[in-house]
Amino acid sequence: MELGRRALGLDGRGGGPAVATILHGDELEGRGLDATETTQLHRIRLFGATGTVLMGVGALGAGAQPVLQNPVQGLRVLGLPARMPSAALTLTMTGTVLVVLAWLLLGRFAVGRRDPDGVPRRLSRSQLDRTLLLWILPLTVAPPMFSKDVYSYLAQSEIAARGLDPYGIGPAGALGVDHVLTRTVPNIWRDTPAPYGPAILWLGQRITDLTGENIVAGVFLHRVTALAGVALIVWALPRLARRCGVASVSALWLGAANPLLLFHLVAGIHNEALMLGLMLAGLELALRGIYTADPAAPLRGRALGWLLAGSAVIALSSMVKVPSLLALGFVGMALAHRWGGTLRAVVAAAALLAVVAVAVVGAVSWGSGLGFGWTQTLGTATEVRSWMSIPTLLGLGTGLAGVLLGLGDHTTAILSLTRPVAALIAALVTVRMMLAVLTGRLHPVGALGVSLGAIVLLFPVVQPWYLLWAVIPLAAWATRPIFRLPTVAFSSLVSVILMPNGGEYQPFIIVQAAIATVVVVGLAIFATRNRLPWRDEDDTPPRPADSPGAYAGTS
Repeated sequence: MELGRRALGLDGRGGGPAVATILHGDELEGRGLDATETTQLHRIRLFGATGTVLMGVGALGAGAQPVLQNPVQGLRVLGLPARMPSAALTLTMTGTVLVVLAWLLLGRFAVGRRDPDGVPRRLSRSQLDRTLLLWILPLTVAPPMFSKDVYSYLAQSEIAARGLDPYGIGPAGALGVDHVLTRTVPNIWRDTPAPYGPAILWLGQRITDLTGENIVAGVFLHRVTALAGVALIVWALPRLARRCGVASVSALWLGAANPLLLFHLVAGIHNEALMLGLMLAGLELALRGIYTADPAAPLRGRALGWLLAGSAVIALSSMVKVPSLLALGFVGMALAHRWGGTLRAVVAAAALLAVVAVAVVGAVSWGSGLGFGWTQTLGTATEVRSWMSIPTLLGLGTGLAGVLLGLGDHTTAILSLTRPVAALIAALVTVRMMLAVLTGRLHPVGALGVSLGAIVLLFPVVQPWYLLWAVIPLAAWATRPIFRLPTVAFSSLVSVILMPNGGEYQPFIIVQAAIATVVVVGLAIFATRNRLPWRDEDDTPPRPADSPGAYAGTS
């Protein structure tokens, strides 16, 4: 019994406070930049914009172009990158590195530099918004990059538009292997039912009604949907950051301006953009209802309206992808803490939010005409063996060791052991975080981010953009170097190692492009050595101070 209480953090010796102490400290919004820094910021903005323009031009030949209906194929100028694969890949890789470097340079002004009185100087919210918009614009008109999933979205939407069940049949079976939309779907997904919620398929069905089999128009409207999700992230993230006592621009820099978001949610058109945008917006609305009213007063009127609206938006986000429903659990624990933190309060909060969730899920499932088939395809992604997944990596590594030692390939058997153990650990972390919120020792935003981080790392399949599930919420709460430095390093590394075509190139093409990229980027750094702040000659900002708001539900 005592061991269980200790594992769940209920023994009063660690748990929530330890997590908050390690990861969180309050930040000041700070002053604006001085004249020299403002000039440097303008140059950094142009440096990053140059990178996204190069990416967009290179994607005409190196992007995830459709097999059929390629709009630039055969054109004299726009079709040239496709006939020069090494040059196109070099352009895209060079642009990718330039954007990552610009993001790192921008971080100095987002995290802040301190004045002699200890107050940090940060760029303003409008300066960051203009920078982000300038970097995003070239990617909105570029071909898809880093993934071909958008073509699966188009095919699954066409299946739904025909009145067939996208949860029961894949593109090849429903549309035929020679259909224009099936041809560009990766082979591994051609016979696979849709693993997404009915909300995103219903939205895709409306897009199909407008575009038919026009791939370019369909891709563009799906990107508009992704941009709507990014806009929701940009709206919610600074508000959540201020709620947690974190500088809004530092949260936006690490979360919304992160190259993973630019490359995979904007350029890659993944539906995580809408899932995360709705989840964060719903979380902000729900917490607004819980924390704006007098804690001693009954929850009614406008506060109750915010809570119900936010909970409904979170439930809607789960109809894009189910993992976001976890946010509703942390809203429930925050509500139960407001109501006294007793078992009765937990049951009451769970009952209220369950009614909201069931109503939204039922309305979307029945209203879309797609039913509840999505509950049968949640494990579709596990067909992929991802090296970024800890349990999968352990299984693959152990299986390879067995082959090398002559013991046979036991990868499948080991995966059947490592994956359930990892799922159990992730569940334990999540329960512990929920109890920390219930007892008022951890802010729900931080607890949600930690839980999603555990789930992502221990999930059977981890794609690079899955990291944003945890990085974006944690950007609004976690300020310590122990979180920010590894997050920045890993985001930068993952952003530059993936191929822009969503597949693989011949090794010699990659080597040629990599060498050319190193040379070009080196020359760019040399040319801007006196114009961009490559060397930081200023002091670092003070370490965020501990505060009671780091632990409590309010800040």
